[in-house]
Amino acid sequence: QEQLVESGGGLVQTGGSLRLSCTASGRTFSDYYMGWFRQALGKEREFVAGINWSGRDTHYGDSVKGRFSMSRDNAKNTVYLQMNSLNPEDTAVYVCAARRGTTGTFSGEYEFHYWGQGTQVTVSP
Repeated sequence: QEQLVESGGGLVQTGGSLRLSCTASGRTFSDYYMGWFRQALGKEREFVAGINWSGRDTHYGDSVKGRFSMSRDNAKNTVYLQMNSLNPEDTAVYVCAARRGTTGTFSGEYEFHYWGQGTQVTVSP
């Protein structure tokens, strides 16, 4: 089975930046549509960003559009989430997810097959 491991979380002040990474263990990473979700304390899991197999097509949740950017490096089995202009509302556990199969655009948690354990991002006022 595919294993996803996130890294890069931490504590940052309002207005700062962080870059998250997600590395997959399998040999079929380039076939996957990849996504980022987040879950804040007491809230439901929220879609953050998605990227197709080539990295040329990305889409973002409304709350992060214009501030976050997703990319991938298939040679390294890794996707990234560059987060800029962070605010306390971005505080959450950020989780990497993967979907096998068909082309398209996906943002629902039930459309993904594999999930990482998450990395904590905390933004102080």
